[in-house]
Amino acid sequence: MPTLTFTRATSTRAGNFRETNRQLSHWLDRLAPNCETAEPGQQPSQPRRQQRALSPDCITALLSELVRVGAVLRAEPLPSQGTDPELDCELDHYRGHVERLRQILPSIYNQLLVERARLEAQRARVSSAAEWARASRQTL
Repeated sequence: MPTLTFTRATSTRAGNFRETNRQLSHWLDRLAPNCETAEPGQQPSQPRRQQRALSPDCITALLSELVRVGAVLRAEPLPSQGTDPELDCELDHYRGHVERLRQILPSIYNQLLVERARLEAQRARVSSAAEWARASRQTL
C-alpha cells in the first residue's frame, strides 16, 4: 500500500507541475507572444515580433509562481528519474519554461530600461511645468 500512496503523491505532484506549467506558459506568452527563440549566437528562423508592454501584474504573477515552485523543489526532494514518467514529463516542460524565460530576460530588461527612461522624461516635464507655474504665480 505505501507504493500506492507514493504514486498518488507523485501523481498529485505531476498535477501540480502541470498547473504550474500551464500558468508559466500563459505568463510567458503574455511577455513574448509568438517569439521564436534561438540558441545563443544563432538567429531565429523567423523575425522576432514586437513584445507586448510589460505589466506589473504579469511580472508579479510569473515571479510568484517561480518562487513558489522553487520553495517546493527545495522542500521536497524529487524522486529518481523514471519513477514517475508523468512527473518527468512535467519537469521537462518546467525546465523548458525556465529556459524560455532565461532567453527573453534580456528583452524584458531592455523594455524596463525604456520604460524607466520614459518615466524619467515625463517626470522632468512635470517638474518643468510645476516650476513654470510657480514662476508665473510669483510674477503676477
